Amino acid sequence: MLTTILCSGSGGQGALTVGNVLANAAMYENFFVSYLPCYGAAMRGGTANCTTSISTEEIASPVVSSPDVLIALNKPSVISFIPRLKPGAKLIYNADLVDEVPEQPGVIYYAVAANRIARETANERSANLVMLGAMMKVVPVIKMETLQQSVRDLMGAKKSLVSMTIKALQGGYESIA
Repeated sequence: MLTTILCSGSGGQGALTVGNVLANAAMYENFFVSYLPCYGAAMRGGTANCTTSISTEEIASPVVSSPDVLIALNKPSVISFIPRLKPGAKLIYNADLVDEVPEQPGVIYYAVAANRIARETANERSANLVMLGAMMKVVPVIKMETLQQSVRDLMGAKKSLVSMTIKALQGGYESIA
C-alpha cells in the first residue's frame, strides 16, 4: 500500500503543517513515510506545497508526479496541480476560496467549506486542519486518534491551540458525508 498526498496553498495557509502533522502521525503507526516540502522565496503569500507519501514498504523516492490525493487550500493550487491527478485520484478543495474547478476526467471531487467550518469550530487560521480532517474521512490511511496525538505533540508548546486544532480536524472529518 502506497498513498501519496499533495497539499498546496499560499504561504501562511498551513499546507506544510498539514503534511508535517500527517507524516508524523504515519510514523506513529509504523508506516514508512516521506515528506517533501516545497516553497517559493516569499513564504507568506507565496506558493507552498508538500508531498507526503505513506507506505507499508520502503519508499524509493519522495518525488511524486501523480498523487493519489490533492488537498488544495486555494484556487491557484487547484489550477496548478489538477492536471497531475490520475483517474481515481481525489481532489479535496477549499470551497470557500475556490469558486470553479476545472474538469479532470476520472478525478473524484470533494468540496469543503474549510474557512466557514474553521470559524465555527476553532478559528479561521485552522482551515488547513479542517481540510486534513476531511481528507481523513475520504482516505482513512491514519486513525483520527493518531492524527490528534500528532497535533498534541507538534503543538506542545502552544497548548491553548491544541483543543481548537483538534476541533477543526473533527469539523473537517464530519463535513464529508
